[in-house]
Amino acid sequence: MQLKRVVVTGMGAITPIGNTLEEYWNALVAGTSGAGLITHFDTNGYKVKFACEVKNFDPLDFLDRKEARKMDPFTHYAMKSADEALNDSGLLLQSPNLDRIGVIWGAGIGGLSTFFNEIVEYAKGDGVPRFSPFFIPKMIIDIAAGYISIKHNLRGPNYGTVSACASSTHALIDAFNIIRLGKADAIVAGGSEACVNEPSVGGFSNMKALSERNDDILTASRPFDLTRDGFVMGEGGASLILEDLDHAKARGAKIYAEIVGGGMTADAYHLTAPHPEGLGARNVMRMAMEEANLKPEDIDYINVHGTSTPLGDIAEIKAITSVFDQHSYNLNISSTKSQTGHLLGGAGAIESVACVMAVKHDIIPPTINHTTHDPAIDARLNLTLNTAQKRVVNAALNNTFGFGGHNASVIFKKYID
Repeated sequence: MQLKRVVVTGMGAITPIGNTLEEYWNALVAGTSGAGLITHFDTNGYKVKFACEVKNFDPLDFLDRKEARKMDPFTHYAMKSADEALNDSGLLLQSPNLDRIGVIWGAGIGGLSTFFNEIVEYAKGDGVPRFSPFFIPKMIIDIAAGYISIKHNLRGPNYGTVSACASSTHALIDAFNIIRLGKADAIVAGGSEACVNEPSVGGFSNMKALSERNDDILTASRPFDLTRDGFVMGEGGASLILEDLDHAKARGAKIYAEIVGGGMTADAYHLTAPHPEGLGARNVMRMAMEEANLKPEDIDYINVHGTSTPLGDIAEIKAITSVFDQHSYNLNISSTKSQTGHLLGGAGAIESVACVMAVKHDIIPPTINHTTHDPAIDARLNLTLNTAQKRVVNAALNNTFGFGGHNASVIFKKYID
């Protein structure tokens, strides 16, 4: 069986540094910090008082009030980014076969705000279960894919992926595999998260996973820096339209890049800590390159998981230097989480968008907030510190790693007919 080639024909994004694809990319290249004091809830009593929130966003700008009330914020972000991506692609303007267009959407936690608010209200009451009839459908992770399909009448494969911070990268890989096997013409793939809320910030904080740099909020997310002390919570989402190349060419679609490989592995090591030698990360990058039929020296850019945690950053760098050997020093490496914070299940989607745009525009977005070299990190590596760099990007690899030891990597390259 001849596998289909799969390309990216549309994208949309809503992030802490921009509410559209263009705004997001321009802010990334400029090295913008999305961090600020938390406005979504009262942080009195919380150790962490800041996050990377989505700003100036109102779901009523694109949703009916009645419909918006039925959705958790993570679904609002999904709907917004999917609308932009579909409009960008022009996919639905040419009478396609909607039975062959699907939606695969990732989230690590989903409707946590909804769950928390419903339980709080129940606890205030008299024990009578006055839960909203929309409680369950607002909360479940697959509902985002369902809502996108309902709005646009997309009747192809439809489900959600859940693998903590690797969730939306798994969504992209699943979409890639379904299309290249000929089971769909196109899929809306991506992920979103809305976890700047009381239980999420409180829970991650008590795990000692979050930065507590309340006195230096804008630079708190500082991957690879010696003084890093944890990640900064982010929110938002992104959508990519993955499409069978022949289908895209037949309708004259613009093509951003080609998706050529994906890897999926497990650390099989620890619930929350990475394998100290980056074993699963090594395996997943090798698997993605093998599937893409690329050698290490063919990769120009890696958008790393790079959360700004003491253990995670070191383990990923060890994995990269092991896999890429001497070519490690020819790579550009950057962590865009230094700008957006960590979107948990939405991270893979917004960072895949960054990779596609790097391939399209030959610009590497920077790792910002770096001031102090960590001697545990090889100083010869080009971590694209503080300023974007121009270079030809023929192939870019995106890493995402989740609690539970879930690893996913995906590769995008320049489209050549």
